[in-house]
Amino acid sequence: MILLQKQNQLAGLMETNQIAKHKGLVLNTQDAELILEERSRALQEQQRIEFGAGIAERIICEFCDSDFINQENYVQTIIRLQEIFYLYKNEMQDEITDDELLHLMKEQFENLCFGDLDYLEGTCLSGFAQAIRAGYEGYKGSDGFGEYAVFDEVKRWDYDLYLETLKELCWR
Repeated sequence: MILLQKQNQLAGLMETNQIAKHKGLVLNTQDAELILEERSRALQEQQRIEFGAGIAERIICEFCDSDFINQENYVQTIIRLQEIFYLYKNEMQDEITDDELLHLMKEQFENLCFGDLDYLEGTCLSGFAQAIRAGYEGYKGSDGFGEYAVFDEVKRWDYDLYLETLKELCWR
């Protein structure tokens, strides 16, 4: 039974090549086996149980079009995103759905973290998890999109302010 489940999981990961190959991302059998091994380790570390295919396939589908993932960092990025996912499912006390968390992670990974997994884990998701634990429910209905800005404490780049400052500096 366990062997059959592993073969199904392996086959599922290999099927993601059909989705990710348009971005030049391909898993070989050893890559898929490594992702599954790291999945088991991450689940054990987070004391979680998961039935079925696991989250790696969904992570690949969500993140394969990222400008910050290439063939060289593909496997390690998927492994790390998988670890972050399980960690924050716990940190958010399973209040947020898998899709909401995946969308939140992808949006921040692309638009705020610019591919920096440490920043995603240690800053973006940490603040949001604190809000969820404190009872924030405003994310419901958004499917995880556009939520981080509510909790972002860092002043972000303002293009209009940049142009105004640039003009001032050039005319001095």
